[in-house]
Amino acid sequence: MNKEKLTVLYKKYNLTKEDVFKHQHYLIITRSGIDKIQAESGVEINYEVIKCEKDFCVVKANAILEIGNGQQLNIETFGSALKGADFKSGNTNSWYVMEMAEKRAMSRAVLKLTGFYQLGVFGEDEAEDFKRNA
Repeated sequence: MNKEKLTVLYKKYNLTKEDVFKHQHYLIITRSGIDKIQAESGVEINYEVIKCEKDFCVVKANAILEIGNGQQLNIETFGSALKGADFKSGNTNSWYVMEMAEKRAMSRAVLKLTGFYQLGVFGEDEAEDFKRNA
């Protein structure tokens, strides 16, 4: 992990210590931090529902970031949610699987386009075990 590059990105997107936390081997950005990055960067996201069932959902995010001089970066990424009685039988215990899949797709799209992913930073919505410990 390149701390100098991370410091530049933190300042660029006005992140505070409340927006980021360390979790085992990764740095995690909170939901509010992802929202800040999206607002500051201007990442535009369009979603496509790939599959939506009672306990399972997959959402595709098509995201664009304008980088200047008429150029843009484009990516497609996915978010999914599988409701289970526990985290061995699913990846969320929430009944709102569509919203979880959308948040996961958004986090991945924003972090990939803004350079955080390549530095080993993930969004807290991407996995239940990425939640901040109380």
